[in-house]
Amino acid sequence: MPQSSHAQAAELHNLAAHAHAAAAIAHGKADHLSAHELSEQALEHSKNAHRHSEQLLEEAKKTSEA
Repeated sequence: MPQSSHAQAAELHNLAAHAHAAAAIAHGKADHLSAHELSEQALEHSKNAHRHSEQLLEEAKKTSEA
């Protein structure tokens, strides 16, 4: 069964949070290269989650105006 749009947005936010946590752990182990790569991945997940959330907001606005 396909996920709802809200569930997809939540999953994207969870992916970003997980990548941020992994980056923090790598940084704490002085693995700065991995930490940087994981931070870049976290940023990309965060951007995707933000875009998806904005799309949901726009769809909700259009629905309420109709």
